[in-house]
Amino acid sequence: MPIRHDTSSKVSHINELADILNYTMEKNTTETQNLKCGIIMPISSIDGCSESHWSDVMEIISSCVQEAGFDSNIVSNADDVGVIHKRIVQNLYDNPIVICDVSCRNPNVMFELGMRLAFDKPTIIIKDDKTPYSFDTSSIEHIEYPRDLRFNKIKEFKIKLTEKIKSTHKKASEDPNFSTFLKNFGEFKVAKIDTKEVSQQEFIMDEIKSLRRLILSNNISSKRRNDIGLFHYDSIEDKDIVDICLEGLCTFETLEKSLNRILSFPGVITAEIDNRGEEHFHLILKINSKYSKDEIEDEVRKYLSRRRYSSKNIS
Repeated sequence: MPIRHDTSSKVSHINELADILNYTMEKNTTETQNLKCGIIMPISSIDGCSESHWSDVMEIISSCVQEAGFDSNIVSNADDVGVIHKRIVQNLYDNPIVICDVSCRNPNVMFELGMRLAFDKPTIIIKDDKTPYSFDTSSIEHIEYPRDLRFNKIKEFKIKLTEKIKSTHKKASEDPNFSTFLKNFGEFKVAKIDTKEVSQQEFIMDEIKSLRRLILSNNISSKRRNDIGLFHYDSIEDKDIVDICLEGLCTFETLEKSLNRILSFPGVITAEIDNRGEEHFHLILKINSKYSKDEIEDEVRKYLSRRRYSSKNIS
């Protein structure tokens, strides 16, 4: 079944984004903004703590950040199962100071904390009183708060955290040899991220390209769901689904142009692009259970490899 695209709505979205980006960049050149304080923490239910619990914790942390004179900046969605987006890594590197809540030891939170510590930049670790210390980070001071968020204890915690933000940033600004973590283990060459200056036009075009991928991916997903009622996973057996990771195999544009051809493969009923981050997407196929999942995946990979090879030769 051909996939139709509403190009007018996409163009409208992209034009709006360009206007917003232009306005934001012009505004940033004339206004002085507070420094950002990154926040790494869980957001989904874990270890008996609900989403609303984490929302309350976020409000508490954000109020401390604002009281210290910073703007809070959520570094990432800590429950994203995809590969960490380049913008998240950039935030982990760029934010002058980062607060990390290691409560419940969320795996992605711990991974992002590890990246921040590898950059050896100012980092404040907090945790609730039910979470034990991790051996690897036990040398760093942890500020505790009560998991039940009792008012009096939270009041004390907010005072401590606010003062810690101010003192840590002051110390890091005044001491060129300031180290949060690595100094405890000797001399190290700290990891850095290569940066380059780009023009305003290049920046806008890069943002538009990212938005276009997101819009196209969402439109394709919505279109397939509306037409066929696709991917109610609780009602579709795993044997009918083929999940193919295409990271590094082809571009989003190539995959989008290949969908109609893939839909014509024997046994393929529907196809959806699952966008999981910058240049990381999966192709989700619903297939006739009479066909082999491995054979269909093999055919798809061969076809996309041929397209990539052909486009390279043309260019």
